[in-house]
Amino acid sequence: MSFFIIEFFVYLAKKTMPRYRIYLTGEEVSELQTIIKKGSHTAQSFKVAYILLNCDEGEYSDKATTEEIKKILKVSDRTIERTKKRFVEEGLDAVLERRPTTREYDRKIDGDLEAHLVALCCSDPPEGRSKWSLRLLAEKMVELEYVDSISHVSVGEILKKMDLSPGK
Repeated sequence: MSFFIIEFFVYLAKKTMPRYRIYLTGEEVSELQTIIKKGSHTAQSFKVAYILLNCDEGEYSDKATTEEIKKILKVSDRTIERTKKRFVEEGLDAVLERRPTTREYDRKIDGDLEAHLVALCCSDPPEGRSKWSLRLLAEKMVELEYVDSISHVSVGEILKKMDLSPGK
């Protein structure tokens, strides 16, 4: 019974998934051939070039089936469809280049926190210790409520940036 359900969903996915058709111009074909044959390019550029050349349905085509492309390039149907979609919607240059990241990182460590860390590093170490360790500094910064949490790696990076070490 479950086999038929899976087959049904595969059938629906194939029917509802938009199919993009690639028709490359002579100039685009020669540019993609150049990427494959000459120079140093990213692995993504090679993969995209091979996918587009094999999916081309224009007059310069050397069309291969999706199954052949998947087998040779070791990529999924989804990768091929995404590449074709991006080519149709955004053009050749966009599909050959990686998209820049849109993720924004919140900096936990600012100048004020760095100043507290430097002052703490230059102070006397806790009793029973001859010098500060990165883990001790991180724990003390949390204890003094300079920051909610901080790793000893981050403490080490800050000190390295300031050309300090807890042992000096």
